[in-house]
Amino acid sequence: MFASRKNKIKLSPAEKVGMTIVYAICILAGVLTVVPFLYIVAGSLATEKELVERAFFIIPHTVSLNAYKYIAADGSIFRGLANSFFIMVVGTIINMLFTTTLAYPLSKSWLKGRNLVLNVIIVTMLFSGGMIPNYLVVKNLGLLDSYLALMLPGAVNAFNLIIIKNFFQELPHELEEAAKIDGCSDLGIFVKIILPLSKPSLASVGLFYAVSHWNDFFNSLIYLNSTKKFPVQIILRQIVLLAQGASADGSAIDFGAGGTPPEQAVRMAATVVATIPILCVYPFVQKYFEQGVMVGAVKG
Repeated sequence: MFASRKNKIKLSPAEKVGMTIVYAICILAGVLTVVPFLYIVAGSLATEKELVERAFFIIPHTVSLNAYKYIAADGSIFRGLANSFFIMVVGTIINMLFTTTLAYPLSKSWLKGRNLVLNVIIVTMLFSGGMIPNYLVVKNLGLLDSYLALMLPGAVNAFNLIIIKNFFQELPHELEEAAKIDGCSDLGIFVKIILPLSKPSLASVGLFYAVSHWNDFFNSLIYLNSTKKFPVQIILRQIVLLAQGASADGSAIDFGAGGTPPEQAVRMAATVVATIPILCVYPFVQKYFEQGVMVGAVKG
């Protein structure tokens, strides 16, 4: 312990100034990221009077749950949360299944036609068929008003595929050769060796897919017709529109002394409800972002 303290690298005055500037920038970036969200949370808990009188605040003078009561009044928000959670989980599983199984063979330089397939995939990053052709494809496949319409058309994201492919390419080939000598099949190598070593990459890409499914609004609006299948984003949009209409004609529900929830508070509460669940996922995958990938995997 004492030796490690003695061997600690000493920074020059210029390096200390540089590190101080870096830390200051990081702290400023963190504040600029957190403070707006804190304001949204505070605004969702504030009364109409306070929102009108105070331009900005982090702690409301009077805490009011009227906006959340308004959102949860008919119970549709809970059904929307359940639908979004189902779409996110199943959709992410489908995404990861198709993406990893396609990325693994494309990571092999000896695969015939590999460059052609990669070029076709890269073209999809630059050009797309458009909304109408996509809708016609989904319709002709009989996927309208189905959750599969939100999952299958975007089962493989080209950017995420390239990330995982490049990660697979960096893994030592000696591991696969040793497994083949021990009699392991290609599927066994993929499941037992490649995927466990790729946890950081898979966690990052899986999080990208999960956030994309959770925030998906436009596809749900186009392909889903049954109100019982609407995700939380569509439900919150309907609630906000109803709050705007209620504020315009004065037909809002009376919540007692706290007054009716203002339109602005309802929008803020809708933002909180849509954001908090997906934020809870980050702590479980954060550790994989910081791990070294191949430390100690191959000796000598």
